[in-house]
Amino acid sequence: MKELVEYIAKSLVDSPEAVTVTEVEGDRSIVLELRVSPEDMGKVIGKQGRIAKAIRTVTKAVATREGKKVIVEIIQ
Repeated sequence: MKELVEYIAKSLVDSPEAVTVTEVEGDRSIVLELRVSPEDMGKVIGKQGRIAKAIRTVTKAVATREGKKVIVEIIQ
């Protein structure tokens, strides 16, 4: 799951070396903290949050197969 979010984010931004994803796993949920450079924040969020919503939708679909809940947080 972490690798998926990292791959998507690196494909979107201008400076992929600044992308980091931290995974915090609980009992039935996973929190993914996505960090990008401030210049690339708009590219990851997208207009009206559409790209961020799409990233969350894809990760939620993968998590459902594994029987877990996933939360994607975009942090500056």
